[in-house]
Amino acid sequence: MLLKGNLITCNTEAWQSHPDFFGLQRLGGVDLSYLKEDDTVACASLVVLSYPELEVIYEDCHMVTINAPYVAGYLAFREVPVLVDAIQKLLEKDPCLMPQVLIVDGNGILHHRGFGVACHLGILTDLPCIGVAKNLLQVDGLENNDDHKDQIRKLQNGGDFFNMTGSSGTILGAALKSSSKSTKPIYISAGHKISLETAVRLVHSCCKYRVPEPTRQADIRSREFLCKKTSTANS
Repeated sequence: MLLKGNLITCNTEAWQSHPDFFGLQRLGGVDLSYLKEDDTVACASLVVLSYPELEVIYEDCHMVTINAPYVAGYLAFREVPVLVDAIQKLLEKDPCLMPQVLIVDGNGILHHRGFGVACHLGILTDLPCIGVAKNLLQVDGLENNDDHKDQIRKLQNGGDFFNMTGSSGTILGAALKSSSKSTKPIYISAGHKISLETAVRLVHSCCKYRVPEPTRQADIRSREFLCKKTSTANS
């Protein structure tokens, strides 16, 4: 866990302290979609969206081979290398479109070892990174129990959230009602070079639906690309 020593969970960029994120122009979202019949083959997707318009200005989808086996709690070692490659490809191809922050479908410090995929990816790319998960990872005493569900029921409006503190006393993340129509929260945690408070504000600002647009668009595009590839192969 040598990388963990480089983890930064506070704001490092000027735009992060501005109420409207003045200076932030590009958000990145990444996703992997696996073949149903072979979990070693996937489509890696990187999208970059303009901010605050949330329009896709760059997308790259390509097939990859995943060499590392799936081990619970060690997803980063399986997925991060191909995501880093996608970001490096953009840096070499068109650095003007490089995202200023990445949003990942997964967790940051809300993790069994306090070092999830968003931490791993953020450090290796040297970019601010946020983990956004659709389900609660039950670690450090956090449980999806009656108390947790009661807190969720108290979230009335889009943007309402509550922080989640583990048994260790560490604030690990936040549960956010991302839109007024959402019945389930999303779970946000700092990955690298951003505070939890800023991460929550930013994620809420880029949610048209339950899931933030960068990861939603990356997921849509990776699934479409994979579907086309498999359809072509079977025709």
